[in-house]
Amino acid sequence: MRIFIFGGTRGLGLALAKHYLQSGHTVAIAGRNPAPIDAIASPAYASLHCFVLDISDSNEVKAALHKFAEPGLDLVIVTAGLYFNDRQHALDSASTRAMLETNVNGLSHVLQHASAHMLTQGSGQLVAVASIAGLLSDYPGASVYSATKRSVLQLCDTYQRALCGFGISVTAIIPGYIDTMRLRELNGGSAQHKPFLVSEAFAVRKIAAAIAGRERRCVFPWQMHLIVRLIGVLPRWLQRLILLRKS
Repeated sequence: MRIFIFGGTRGLGLALAKHYLQSGHTVAIAGRNPAPIDAIASPAYASLHCFVLDISDSNEVKAALHKFAEPGLDLVIVTAGLYFNDRQHALDSASTRAMLETNVNGLSHVLQHASAHMLTQGSGQLVAVASIAGLLSDYPGASVYSATKRSVLQLCDTYQRALCGFGISVTAIIPGYIDTMRLRELNGGSAQHKPFLVSEAFAVRKIAAAIAGRERRCVFPWQMHLIVRLIGVLPRWLQRLILLRKS
């Protein structure tokens, strides 16, 4: 397969890139920071293509996809995203705009341009990594982030409905806490206190299986999914009280 991963230069995106490269696929990764690319650019990954771009720039996304997708485009995965906890970082207009431009507009650019290629060839799969926070109507301490991830799920639903009749599937990945380097950075070097924390390797296996099965949604871990569903049926004031105590 020919696979393009936006946000593939670090964290979960990079782990997925390595998984598919080791399985013999041709993979393109893209991100703002090219530094991590040097760590995996080697003869062992001769089928790796690297792009430095800003996902919030529609023209940059379009150009990269056009260059890579000319021989064909089987799978596009978007793991790129920004997170700010507004209980630790006072949200200003710049950080709010950055989350909107990356998490929502950036995904929209990828879905728009990638689907155009896939509609021409009559096949393909689009995958976006959201967050279990997107299943909550409110998430104290990360309300803007949660809202952007709800938008991710809505975008996936919209494209799924629009493209299902044209041989193109859309998969929304909805994980809980994954023990990535970024999560550890956000938590003072360790994320072990996070509930139902899963390893990066576990997340890659779950996501790869969901992609192979062309699942519409993949939510994990099941324990976190169950808790979120239970919280969702509670009165709004009680939801906020529980989430404030957990955040």
